[in-house]
Amino acid sequence: MKEGNQAKKILIVDDEPDILEFLQYNLRKEGYQVVTAADGVKAIQVAEREKPHLILLDIMMPEMDGVETCRTLRSRKEFNDTPIAFLTARDEDFSQIAALDVGGDDYITKPIKPRVLVSRINALLRRSGRATEEEARTISLNDLVIDKDKVLVFKGAETIELPRKEFEILWLLASKPGRVFTREEIFDKIWGADVIVGNRTIDVHIRKLREHIGETYIKTMKGIGYKFDF
Repeated sequence: MKEGNQAKKILIVDDEPDILEFLQYNLRKEGYQVVTAADGVKAIQVAEREKPHLILLDIMMPEMDGVETCRTLRSRKEFNDTPIAFLTARDEDFSQIAALDVGGDDYITKPIKPRVLVSRINALLRRSGRATEEEARTISLNDLVIDKDKVLVFKGAETIELPRKEFEILWLLASKPGRVFTREEIFDKIWGADVIVGNRTIDVHIRKLREHIGETYIKTMKGIGYKFDF
């Protein structure tokens, strides 16, 4: 059990008792507090009462599905900064788009190994609004350390200097590992809505990023955008 996680509370929402039991066991073993709900309506009630640090949502549920539950939670100020991850067996592009459009931070496809799930949860919590200012200035994932103040990337013993836009794209993607960013989001956040750039600009930057840090970290989601994977 990891004592540093004891103050962190996770709400798991799924209508399958076996999955709830499996997730509870593995997250409690890591030291997290866990509360559960079997549908979206109950999830909102539990979230309001328990104020979880992170919410894991299934998509297909009775009463209120995960997408509508996320939309409702995001409409309430107290949950604006709460990380919400979708954990679902559905891997269709339209499901991912719907989940991200309503404010989801990550989209995790079942089945997933417990260690990988814990890593994704840890990453979301580090990047959440509850992280310290010091934590928010660096991102550490596997053998990569991304330092925002120094505008440098460290890969093992190697120091990598990136052009400003490439660094900003990497920081954006790595700040929410597993979350798919649409091309439109990336353009808007990196270049701004008022700047006009060519359609291939982002593809060129991603290609150069992969040349610098390796091919495995940035995954292309066909027809949607890109995500940082680890």
